[in-house]
Amino acid sequence: MSLLNPRKVKHRKWQRGKQRGVASRKTRVNFGSYGLKAMSNGLVTARQIEAARRAITRFVQKGGKIWVRIFPYKPITLKGSEVRMGGGKGAVDHYVSSVKAGAVMFEIDGVSEQTAREAMRLAAFKLTVKSKFVEK
Repeated sequence: MSLLNPRKVKHRKWQRGKQRGVASRKTRVNFGSYGLKAMSNGLVTARQIEAARRAITRFVQKGGKIWVRIFPYKPITLKGSEVRMGGGKGAVDHYVSSVKAGAVMFEIDGVSEQTAREAMRLAAFKLTVKSKFVEK
């Protein structure tokens, strides 16, 4: 069990829903000086978030503070391969965060702009949504 999995959920299985609209929350850099903002809608898995966080941490080494503003609370289910129709909904496979365009996903402070820009660029490669570097 990863750190980026919810400890407790009200409903074990959710419907997937649609990825539409633009963010009305998390649209500004609040905690740090620089951030990584989503420019498209999508689902970002817990593994992708962790990979991006590690990429940032590794690049800045011991400097700076990092904030992860998204959390994977949405369960995604999968049925086994070559399973016939019926038999109910599959078991929970992993968790994702539903990200809307305009939402700030990561923030960083305590490093130069050039360092922050490069760290966010490396993190953006790990994510499935288009993103851009933003300043406070």
